[in-house]
Amino acid sequence: IAGVECLTGNQEDVVEMRKIYQERRDVLIEGLKKLKFRVKIPVATFYLWLNVGGDSLAFADKLLSEAHIIVTPGIGFGPSGEGYVRFALTIDKNMIKKAIERMENVLK
Repeated sequence: IAGVECLTGNQEDVVEMRKIYQERRDVLIEGLKKLKFRVKIPVATFYLWLNVGGDSLAFADKLLSEAHIIVTPGIGFGPSGEGYVRFALTIDKNMIKKAIERMENVLK
């Protein structure tokens, strides 16, 4: 019964959450493009995978140690994940903007 209600009931909260995640995604994409990354727009997820063109663990470690930003290295998902890091869109868009500023300082 709960599953049916989730799919057929009032969707206002779902619409609002989708809007919030889309705003966060758009802020992150805009910032990453400003940093000269090529970004593929994610669909139906609150993660964004970024091709970092090399060692995903080294890139993630650099962001953590120098910018205090946590991303997930793609290698942790297997060999096909190497070269990518995963961002989660689970923080406020203003925090995402601050993270982009810190990335800009580290990745100059």
